[in-house]
Amino acid sequence: MASMVPYRSVFGIRPTSLFDALDDMMDFVPSSSTRAFPMDVEDKGEGYEVKAYLAGVSKDDIDVELNEGRLSISVKVEEKEEDKGKNFLQKEFTSFSATRGIYLKDASNEGLSARYADGVLTVTVPKIVEKKNVTKVAID
Repeated sequence: MASMVPYRSVFGIRPTSLFDALDDMMDFVPSSSTRAFPMDVEDKGEGYEVKAYLAGVSKDDIDVELNEGRLSISVKVEEKEEDKGKNFLQKEFTSFSATRGIYLKDASNEGLSARYADGVLTVTVPKIVEKKNVTKVAID
């Protein structure tokens, strides 16, 4: 989630100290250590649909794992060798890695599927079907 900008700054109220002014400026500087990607998780009844928005990421840079109900999506993007020798006037893309996870209490390890298209990873996770141990006995 993006950092919140304190109300005291930016919108007409002057900072009360130099530290407040510096703190306000840092709200607008992206931090590479907190870089993550947005995710949507939807309960579809018989399973879950998880969408991760990964624009500009190659399919080979994505790792998806389900371990005891915890779905983890990891991304590791390395700077390309071909970009290292170029004379960029401005370069905002750097190597990064990020991991997001969510606990799905009744996720099944069987029948998982994932597809990646147009920068969106969609993971379909079926729910465990509860087996009832009740057997109806007919009386003669």
